[in-house]
Amino acid sequence: MNDAAVKSGTREIAVEEVLPHSPETIWKALTTGDLITRWLGMPTTGFEAVQGKRFTFQTTPAGKWDGLIRCEVLEVVPNERLVYSWQSGHADNVGYGSPLDTVVTWVLARVENGTRLGLVHSGFVLPNNDTAFRNMSAGWKKVVPGIGALVTDEVSSKKLN
Repeated sequence: MNDAAVKSGTREIAVEEVLPHSPETIWKALTTGDLITRWLGMPTTGFEAVQGKRFTFQTTPAGKWDGLIRCEVLEVVPNERLVYSWQSGHADNVGYGSPLDTVVTWVLARVENGTRLGLVHSGFVLPNNDTAFRNMSAGWKKVVPGIGALVTDEVSSKKLN
């Protein structure tokens, strides 16, 4: 785990949603590269649900930051928990594109009507990460329910079961 995610004085984003699909089906959406690209809205390169695997997301560059989000899978418990680091930004940027060293944790729990999907994105150091924290707080609140919508579409078209 990275240092920023465990320091006191950091903030986290937490989102939880009950989705009408099994944990196994939601897990496929969280761990399949092309589906991650679709629900996150950023190209994903090199993702595998294997501890130690490094991968990237690509977003809009800002200042000296190239727009790459560099990640490493930290923990994998199939159909239950996925944790990865999320590092981006550049030291010369202020606001959007400033250095970010955080951790994303997905937790899946079977419930009567499907799966409770929880996301915690932790380690935002304020005030340096104010812009990222604000933008990503709003973004994750759309992304998590969007995973459910994507899975529903994939299941109904028989691409995902």
